[in-house]
Amino acid sequence: MKIFLLFICFFTVLLAQDSQTKENEYTLGEGVQVGTLPLYIGGYFSADYTKKSNTNRYRVDDIALLAYGNYNKFSYLAEMEYKEFYTYTDFNATHTIERNTRLHTERLYIDYTFNENFMLRGGKYNSPIGFWNLLPINVLRDTTSNPVSTSILFPKFSTGLYGSYSRYGDDELQIDVILQHNDDLDANYNNYKTDEHYGAGVSYTHNDLNVKLNIGMFDNVVSDTSSTHLYYAVASLQYDAEHYKITSEFGTQRNNKGFTTKYAGYLQGGYRFNEKHLGIVRLESYSQTDTNRQDNIAIVGYTYRPLYPVAFKAEYQFHSLHDENQFIFSWSVLF
Repeated sequence: MKIFLLFICFFTVLLAQDSQTKENEYTLGEGVQVGTLPLYIGGYFSADYTKKSNTNRYRVDDIALLAYGNYNKFSYLAEMEYKEFYTYTDFNATHTIERNTRLHTERLYIDYTFNENFMLRGGKYNSPIGFWNLLPINVLRDTTSNPVSTSILFPKFSTGLYGSYSRYGDDELQIDVILQHNDDLDANYNNYKTDEHYGAGVSYTHNDLNVKLNIGMFDNVVSDTSSTHLYYAVASLQYDAEHYKITSEFGTQRNNKGFTTKYAGYLQGGYRFNEKHLGIVRLESYSQTDTNRQDNIAIVGYTYRPLYPVAFKAEYQFHSLHDENQFIFSWSVLF
């Protein structure tokens, strides 16, 4: 397994270097156009290694195929993915191998752009909440791991309608609306099983600063006969300058009886040494009352990109729940 990962890693770097020097040919990360059709085919791949107390895990995590394009006022995206395709775990000298060969529908939607101000989307899409959830592909994120808050406060994906209004000028204002009143297109590929999700968001951008507020309600389906209405609110901020990038998201969740998550959020700072090297520090904290779980996390990470569509990432996580301390290394490629 180690030799296989090293070989593929070496091959990808060569491909990245080669695609940078050849003109009028395929460019890594931009997909391939099918003839003259408004259809591009691409994909991405990620593998990682995790070291925890008494545990070593090697994993081929994401193998995905993308199809996308646009025609007149229409555009579309289809994304099919194998998740945790191959996992090799060594726990206290005991080896286990798991394979997940189920192909999931991660995103599948069509957009119609009325004009520069209004857009309508139908299908399965990333819930437009905060900033992190809009970057589902590993290679595009700053760290391999996702902040805990992005998986416990709201559904990562919505299936239904989405509309946005944008106003441009010296500043930018955008209003988002989520409307779901139907089953998930792939209920087995979401952090919550839901058949209802209604949400609204507003974001304001001034120069390098973007602030955002999201509120919403969704139905958490526990079983065929049981479900719970959950309500969330998330406030986000991002400052993205030439060398510095600061991102923060904090939110809460409750049901009709009280808080299910009192608070969950993170503050992350990144420093770009140059276009290939990025240093990251992230602080996280959350408190869930329904699971009686609370943790404070500090993460130190580093990302190297020989090309933007190729990322090597390393991070170490310090948890107040000390058994959760871990080191993660990953390699990801966008084709």
